[in-house]
Amino acid sequence: MAQQTIPVGQSNQDNTDVGQFSFERAIDELESIVKRLEDGKVPLEESVAIYERGEALKQRCEDLLRQAEARVQKITLDATGKPTGAEPLDVE
Repeated sequence: MAQQTIPVGQSNQDNTDVGQFSFERAIDELESIVKRLEDGKVPLEESVAIYERGEALKQRCEDLLRQAEARVQKITLDATGKPTGAEPLDVE
């Protein structure tokens, strides 16, 4: 997946679409942001904007991981411990 460059001032607008990202897309973009910030070659204004974007991406990843964990925990087992199906997920 190609790494995305985030222009200054676009971060707040793009935060709204983060909620639609798959885990893989969010983590890829988050890794790209971390790398750019670690390189230290980003102007201050842009650093703040991409840091904010990174926070939104981190939250999206955490939410998706919580949902996946809840689904795994809902798998039902038979008397021998073998999976028999899954119960409906109650997402908060």
